Amino acid sequence: MTRLAGRLAPVLAAGVLLLLPLAGCGSDAGTPSARTTPSPAPPPPAAPRATSCYQLSVKQALAPTDDARPRPCASKHTSQTYLVGRLDTVVDGHLVGVDDPRVGQQVASTCHRRLASFLGRGPDQVRLSMVRTVWFTPTIAEADRGANWFRCDAIVVSGRDLASRTGSLQGALRKPAVRRQLAMCGTAAPSAKGFRRVPCSAQHSWRAISVVGFLAQRYPGTKAAQDKGRTPCEDAATAAAPDKMNLQWSYEWPTAKDWAADQHYGICWVKG
Repeated sequence: MTRLAGRLAPVLAAGVLLLLPLAGCGSDAGTPSARTTPSPAPPPPAAPRATSCYQLSVKQALAPTDDARPRPCASKHTSQTYLVGRLDTVVDGHLVGVDDPRVGQQVASTCHRRLASFLGRGPDQVRLSMVRTVWFTPTIAEADRGANWFRCDAIVVSGRDLASRTGSLQGALRKPAVRRQLAMCGTAAPSAKGFRRVPCSAQHSWRAISVVGFLAQRYPGTKAAQDKGRTPCEDAATAAAPDKMNLQWSYEWPTAKDWAADQHYGICWVKG
């Protein structure tokens, strides 16, 4: 998803024009005519702080910019900032706009990469949780005034909503009890109509138990993607199933659309 919007215009240093008295011509030097002093441009807004939390709706979380007021993470919130960085708008030696796809890819890659270290576990453990990342950039007007930051937030997805919580998510997946609460579960089998992903702290009937990774650079095709996960998922389900006499498992493989969105892995599920 594209998290960037607007453009970054060249910013000229703002200053106040100092007017000096003008020397008169001949012997009749009069008072200089009045001139209007241009108002200095307002400074760019301060970058957000990497210790803030926000109460965002799904719509706000998916927007490219955000003007919500920060709140302490000890209060209820749906979004926590874990990284604030500077945009790199010079690509191949050329200044590009803040909405350039290459800039957006840099931000997305950085936010995804840093989420795992913030949560305290590896990428596969993050993929098996309901914690995800969203990111924001300055508005067009803010970028034109010199704002050049990006902000990465961690959210907890629950069905079609964002889970509201208190406290920090930093290192959350290191804690077994919290890791179980934030783990990915389902309201039904992944292929069933009405299936929703929810944290395992919510009512559920299926659990995500392992990740099947792909090393190929190109999408291997639907059949190959399906075949790759059959044996690993059956083995993982057999080990994790609460009732091995009534084993039910499922495998979600990446589609071509998923692959294009950088989801190069599948997920194994077990009922129970």
